[in-house]
Amino acid sequence: MRVALGASALLLGLSVVVITATPSQTITPSTAPATAQNAAPAATPAALAAADDAAAKHAKRTACLTEAKARKLVGTEKNAFLKGCIDAP
Repeated sequence: MRVALGASALLLGLSVVVITATPSQTITPSTAPATAQNAAPAATPAALAAADDAAAKHAKRTACLTEAKARKLVGTEKNAFLKGCIDAP
């Protein structure tokens, strides 16, 4: 009985080691074949220009906020400075 119990404990321990050592494989089935109909649309020049414009505005605003902080402006002085700074070319 002791030998059977020891052997079963050993096999159980080895099976846990084998299961955890085996790399898991994730299988993701393809839902639809890649065709021109379901492909991502190409970015239009207008969309790219709008993205560039938004990025430029963000960079300008960040620079103006940094300068306002360096000048230690607060309240209406800060708002007036930011309005002039952001609107400047």
